[in-house]
Amino acid sequence: MKRSSLARAGTMFTALATATVLLAGCAGESGSSTDASDVRTGIVGEQPDGGDPQSGGTVSYATYNGVSSLDPADRQDGGATGGSEMAAIYDLLMRYDSESKEYQPQLAQSLTANADNTVWTLKLRPDAKFSDGTPVDAAAVQWSINHYLEKRGTHSQVWKASVADVASPDPATVVFTLKQAWNEFPIMFTTGPGMIVSPASTATGTFTPVGAGPFQVEKFASQDELVLTANPTYWNGKPHLDKLRFPAIVNEQAKVDALHTGGIQAAYLRAADVVHGALEAGDPGYVYTANMGGIGLINQREGRAGSDERVRKAIVASFNPESYNERYEGGFGLPSSDMFQSGSKWHGDVAGPAYDPEAAKKYLAEAKADGYDGKLTYVGLNDPAAQRGALAFQSMLQAVGFTVEIVWATNINDLVKKTFVQYDYDVSYSGFNVLDESPFVRLYGNLFSESPSNALGYKNPQMDALLGKLQTAPTDEARLGVVQEIQTLVNDTAPMVVTGAGKYFIPWSKNVHGITPSADGILLFGDAWLTEDSES
Repeated sequence: MKRSSLARAGTMFTALATATVLLAGCAGESGSSTDASDVRTGIVGEQPDGGDPQSGGTVSYATYNGVSSLDPADRQDGGATGGSEMAAIYDLLMRYDSESKEYQPQLAQSLTANADNTVWTLKLRPDAKFSDGTPVDAAAVQWSINHYLEKRGTHSQVWKASVADVASPDPATVVFTLKQAWNEFPIMFTTGPGMIVSPASTATGTFTPVGAGPFQVEKFASQDELVLTANPTYWNGKPHLDKLRFPAIVNEQAKVDALHTGGIQAAYLRAADVVHGALEAGDPGYVYTANMGGIGLINQREGRAGSDERVRKAIVASFNPESYNERYEGGFGLPSSDMFQSGSKWHGDVAGPAYDPEAAKKYLAEAKADGYDGKLTYVGLNDPAAQRGALAFQSMLQAVGFTVEIVWATNINDLVKKTFVQYDYDVSYSGFNVLDESPFVRLYGNLFSESPSNALGYKNPQMDALLGKLQTAPTDEARLGVVQEIQTLVNDTAPMVVTGAGKYFIPWSKNVHGITPSADGILLFGDAWLTEDSES
């Protein structure tokens, strides 16, 4: 389908789990007056000049969801799912600079590729040490990556499909030989594989968080609070902050209220209406946009209703992104059936599927004629916002002839278990959160036939081939062409419902400076500091 010939239906690892820079800068610099609605990814709001960095104080950051483990291999990679906490303890080998759109060394000293991007050489900093005093050397890096792979971390499938060999010619060097060319390989070191865990962490048989990041663990109460203290031996110098605290606050408006009253100094916001309100309030902070931030999951495994392509097509055609945006996101979302919306560098000429209730009725009638009873089970989270979304899905599906039963999960972990472990659902809601920096990684994780993160049960050899083609595309132009082929195949096979992109906001107090964003909403606090001015 070409965009010019269709009326547009609309112009959130993982399940919790995620960029074109229109405005970017340093958190320690003065901000400029900007219409935040125009910013796709970057720093927004008025930020007073912090002057010279000051030492002392605690920053409390209420992230999306409290972490249940301090091991990066336990599926905590992105900014919404423990990435900032893990980066504070373990650091990142590489970070993504959204202003220059380049990967920059962090814990690593450098990362360079050969001419065809099949061999990558990582050089380590000679002064980097773990918090127990042992060196961050090649053996430790290899051990950490193997640990991540053995525990099947979020991106382990991508790694195993991409990396043929890892070698260490000397203690300061690690060489990665890939199975195929991949010029986006550095993205892997901005997430789980780049969070280097000391081999000493498992020496006692029980995992102990020993890292080389700017902070070390003082207190950890799962799903309640994580408190970190400055690491005096950090390779880049002892952090300015004394402590970094991550309290668990679930309600997003409660986070904003705590930010404005000084109870916390930073908050991770995903709900479109709350994000809109915080941006309107002029809070300084970091905005980033993820493609396919909202996805209606359709379980197409054998024995489920979605194994019939006609049922899937009926579900997709019944969905109105604009209506869903009004009912679920208060009209403040980014509704569209496009996998990559306008504003993304991967937005092309192939439109997503159109809202077409008559076509949905036709597909459903054909499936019913062959014995399908029209019943679907929707699994959703039992909180007010998610309930609105579930009821919106139910209403649209029932309007074309489905009978939809909603089963409520009591918490996020229960929802993840039902959808990503037990696959006990017909329809549910999640997000692929595909990054402009590397569309391949999350598309592979969610759509590749044998990926353990493929909650859909989608198996399509043509898609597998296209994903391989996407990974090896040598230029952005070639990559865009493949993305459009993927959109066409998605339109033809209806594996999921795309509800729109996700625009996320991490506001912080005006007296917080020096926070450094990386990829996927991960924030680095090694250079952060507080001024005495507590105005927020």
